[in-house]
Amino acid sequence: MFNLTNEELYKYINEDLPYLDLTTYIQTNKDKKATLEIYTREDIIVACSEEAASIAKLLGCKVKEFKPSKTKLKKGEVILKIKGTYENIQQTLKLSQVLLEYSCKIATQTNSMLKIIKEHNNSCELLTTRKTIPFSKKMCIKAILCGGALPHRLGLSESILFFDYHRKLYSSNEEFYEQITNFKKQLPEKKVIIESETLKDAKKLMDYKADVIQLDKMPLDEIEKLVNYKNSNYPHIKLLVAGGINLSNVEKYAKLKVDGIVTSSIYSCGMANIGCNLKIKH
Repeated sequence: MFNLTNEELYKYINEDLPYLDLTTYIQTNKDKKATLEIYTREDIIVACSEEAASIAKLLGCKVKEFKPSKTKLKKGEVILKIKGTYENIQQTLKLSQVLLEYSCKIATQTNSMLKIIKEHNNSCELLTTRKTIPFSKKMCIKAILCGGALPHRLGLSESILFFDYHRKLYSSNEEFYEQITNFKKQLPEKKVIIESETLKDAKKLMDYKADVIQLDKMPLDEIEKLVNYKNSNYPHIKLLVAGGINLSNVEKYAKLKVDGIVTSSIYSCGMANIGCNLKIKH
């Protein structure tokens, strides 16, 4: 696991708090001592609590306790407890709460999908795309790791994945197929992944020794046929499924015994229901 750096957290803070908290600024007695508890109103998998705690420290608060990332919490349990002046607590409150709302929801949704997959296919993994929320990649990746998934791609620079629009460079699919061997020779330590939308094309990719075939929006019955064909003829080739897969339909794909299920849905699954309890020492 990794943590966001203080430099990255300062950038996040400065987006929302470039000068001051104007509401708090016009109040009096801002130096009173306060305690803040950020708690969950639903069962969650914790993610990015280390960053929430670091934000509190960077804004002058003292962290009394926090639940580490990957912790399973029940409704009502406290994620983070901090102490400080009323002013510093108010500056921390929304920044830490919003971060936890997004990250914990992603982690929880990820874990829910993974549980469904493992119930039907223990050898299948949940993989997430590189389509993270712009400017929030590290938070998204940490959250899916907390939920038990792995990144399908971390970016364009670290993996080979040919889509349909990459084939436009060639006069025909046959010309593209013939280049697969050359692709593998150029980067022998990398897997060549190729997306396919039809049964016929996927079989041809197997014939030309693609390492991994990613089936995009292919009908379930055709995926099942292809899994059986692969197992009988090319058991070393891996099959991934992608395209519109989310919590509501992941069970159908898990039953097909593919090697991986690729999704972007958990990056846009909403926000966890997380509340705050602020107390003033009078």
